[in-house]
Amino acid sequence: MANNLLKQKQCYFCANSIKEIDYKDAKNLQRFLSSYAKILPRKKTGTCAKHQRKLARAVKRARHMALIPYTTR
Repeated sequence: MANNLLKQKQCYFCANSIKEIDYKDAKNLQRFLSSYAKILPRKKTGTCAKHQRKLARAVKRARHMALIPYTTR
């Protein structure tokens, strides 16, 4: 019953009409990373499945290009 009362978070990318997630925009990608630089789950961020897949791909590319760290600690 408590699950029905929780408000659904809206996908950040759908709400702002962002079609492509740019891996070079490290500041925007940081919003979806934990303090340990792990990709946060959909349930926590509110992103839809399509954008969560694109987000994960962008974060992995940014890590490979050394724009964001693999780990912080």
